[in-house]
Amino acid sequence: MINPLISRNPPASTAGKIAALLLLIVVAFQGALAAGAPWGAATQGGSNEGVLPNMLRVGSVITLFIYAALAVVAGTSHTPATLRRRVLYAAAAVMVLATLLNIASTSFVERIIWAPVTIALVIALWNAARHESITPPAHRRTMTAVAAWVTPRSSTSLSPNS
Repeated sequence: MINPLISRNPPASTAGKIAALLLLIVVAFQGALAAGAPWGAATQGGSNEGVLPNMLRVGSVITLFIYAALAVVAGTSHTPATLRRRVLYAAAAVMVLATLLNIASTSFVERIIWAPVTIALVIALWNAARHESITPPAHRRTMTAVAAWVTPRSSTSLSPNS
């Protein structure tokens, strides 16, 4: 009998686990905002100092669930490889936009805390999506061939006598 707790999907990469950890930090922050923590200056451009208004707190709850689901995709083997790769690439692209928004924020707290976190998320999500365990074999062969073609040869092989 097959154990339903053992996944046949490839395990999460180290980059995926790092991304999941960072996402769980964001989940905790969004949960605190939704619960009424007075950290409005650290989110949404700092336009709401203190406790967020109720509608924005509802938005934090929605964001919390989205990031929690993304943490599961990035940090576990519960998602098939192809779907995981696509979700991680899409999340990395969204995090690029989040990084730009955090950098452009008028809130110093948001720039100093969340810009580095979103930059780290871009890197971790992108690397997790590119991990060999979820990259199709044909794509790996293509990338290996491209890398071999682009890699400079040693100076001895470029001599006219070779």
